[in-house]
Amino acid sequence: MPSTPGAPPLSPDTPAARKSLAKILAPWQPAPTSETPGQDSNNRKRKHRSLADFDPAAKPFSIGDKQLDKAAVEALALELDELQNLFYADKRYKLLVILQGTDTAGKDGTLRDVFNRISPLGVQTAGWKAPTEEERAHDYLWRIHQRMPGAGEMMIFNRSHYEDVLVPPVNGWITPEQTAQRYQHINDFERMLSETGTVILKFMLHISLDEQRERLQARLDDPTKQWKFNMGDLEARKQWKQYQKAYEDLLNATSTPWAPWTVVPSNSKTHRNLMVATVVRHALQNLELRYPPGDPALKGLKVT
Repeated sequence: MPSTPGAPPLSPDTPAARKSLAKILAPWQPAPTSETPGQDSNNRKRKHRSLADFDPAAKPFSIGDKQLDKAAVEALALELDELQNLFYADKRYKLLVILQGTDTAGKDGTLRDVFNRISPLGVQTAGWKAPTEEERAHDYLWRIHQRMPGAGEMMIFNRSHYEDVLVPPVNGWITPEQTAQRYQHINDFERMLSETGTVILKFMLHISLDEQRERLQARLDDPTKQWKFNMGDLEARKQWKQYQKAYEDLLNATSTPWAPWTVVPSNSKTHRNLMVATVVRHALQNLELRYPPGDPALKGLKVT
C-alpha cells in the first residue's frame, strides 16, 4: 500500500509505523473500560462515546482512490494468508475475530473479501443465530465457549455473544440490571480467554440508516440475493434507534484493554475491508510470530 496521508503503510512493523497506525485507530476505538464503572483502564473518569461520534461514511484508512484501495485489500489478503501459516506453525496463540453489526452491515462480505485467501488449515468460521432449545437450557455463553479457537487456530465469528446484549434488551426480555450483569460476564469471559493466549479483535461494522435501506432494497431487487432477505430485517429496522443505543451502550461497557472494540465505518464496502484487514494484519505482526525450531535429526537428511 502506498504511503499516503491517512493510510497506514503495507507492513507496519516498525515503532514509527505502529504509532502512526495507533493514531489513526484511536478515534475509532472507545476508551478501554476497567473494573470500576465509569472509569477507563487508568482509573480516570471515562468519556461516554456516542455512536453518533462515529461517522459511518468516513474513510480514515482510504488511500483516496477506490481502485487503489481494492488493490490494497487484495495485497493484504495475500499477506494474511502468509501470516496465518506462520500463526498456525507457531501455536503460541489463538485468534478470535468478531464481526458484529446490524443487518446488511457487511459481515458476510468481510468474511469473503478479507479472509478469502487464507488457507482453511487452522481457520474456522461460526455464524450465530437464535439459540437452539439445547443452547437455551444452558447459560448464554455456553455455546460460545465451545467454539473458541485452539492453539494456532483462527476463529471468525459472524455475529457473536454480543447478540445477547442487543436483542434481549431492545425487546425488553431482560432488565437494564441484567444487561449490565451480562456486560461484566462478557468482560470476565474475554479476559480469561486473553490471559490464556487468545488474541481478541472485535469489529463493529457501522452503517447508516440510509445505507441499510439501499442494501435491503438491492436484495429485494436482485433474484440472486433475495434468499438473503428476511422479513424480520424490516421489523428490526423499525427498532433502529433502540439498536443503535444498545450498540452504543455495549461499546462503552465492553471495550477493554484485553479485548478492545474497533468501530469500522462501513458505508463503503471497500473501506470496510481495508480497515479490517489492516487491523488484523497489524495484530498478527505484533505477535512476533516464529516458526518452531527444526528437528536436529533432520539436519543433512536427503530425500532419495
